[in-house]
Formats: sequence, structure tokens, C-alpha cells
Amino acid sequence: MEEAIKQIGERLKGLRDVLDIPAEEVAELCGFTVDNYLKMESGEGELSVSSLQKISKRYGIALDVLLFGEEPHMSTYFLTRKGQGMSVERRSAYKYQSLASGFRGRQADPFMVEVEPKPADTPLEKNSHQGQEFDMVTEGTLELTIGKKVLVLEAGDSIYFDATQPHAMRALNGKAVKFLAIIF
Repeated sequence: MEEAIKQIGERLKGLRDVLDIPAEEVAELCGFTVDNYLKMESGEGELSVSSLQKISKRYGIALDVLLFGEEPHMSTYFLTRKGQGMSVERRSAYKYQSLASGFRGRQADPFMVEVEPKPADTPLEKNSHQGQEFDMVTEGTLELTIGKKVLVLEAGDSIYFDATQPHAMRALNGKAVKFLAIIF
């Protein structure tokens, strides 16, 4: 996981260098201090997928390039076999598996996400991003906080919401939760 985070940081720094973007601009876009953002570029901190998506959309670079270092190539279809999607562990408790990483020009980013349980007293880190999000729980129990509203989703439950609203997720009952997330 640490190597993947370091590689993403290197790609972000390379993007800024190529496009001559000040670190302050990217930090502001993501809602971070410049020092915290620079830690993320150096691999000492972690950026959420939603922050990477903000950068992706703002600077016109595919999310896959930031996450995986590869440009999508397919434009008719892209098949992902069970368990075979490009995977990255972005944060210590979150594992993302891209389900459409090879499809060029897609208008949504589908992921299988696994959230590991944390102690109940661990503060939630809310994030937000442009667009909308659809989540469907496939295993376990997910606590989803949107703004001040706390919702509990069981396997088979789904939700569609405005992703610009601050939101956070937590696995309940001491077990990991898996869900399909589609970010539009």
C-alpha cells in the first residue's frame, strides 16, 4: 500500500510540474493546507479517491492515470472479471478496485470498495467531491453519514446522493463491508 501511495504522489507532482500548477492551487482545490498536500505528494500522506477525482476533472487527466499510472485504451467495452479490477489501497481502511479502468472516456467511475472496521471512537473523515454517487452494499453493514444524517445500509441496500455534501463511511459490527460505488 505504501508504494502505491508513493507512486500516486509522484504522479501528482509530475502533473503539477508538467502543467506548471502551484501546489497552493491543488491544495485549495482539495481543501488541504499546502504542507499537508505536499506530504501527500511525497507519499507521507494519503489522498482520498474523491480528492483525486477533483484533480482529475479540474486538470483534464483520467482518474486511472493518477491512480494506476495507465491511460485507458478501450472505447467499445471493457470487461472486468470477478476480483480482477485494478486495485489500490488508498487509505489504511479503504480498498478500491476499479471496475472500468480500461474504458476511455467513461462518464462514471465504478469501484468495488472494501472498508475495514475501526474502533467506534475513531473520528470520521468526511470528504466531498463533484457529482453524484451511487453505493450498493454487497456484504456487511455500512454506516454512511451525509452531512448530519446517519444512515445504516445492509447487504442489498443502495443509496444515490449528491456527493458535494460532506460524507463519510464506516463498517459496523466489527466486520469489513463491501459495496459497489459508482461516482458520476
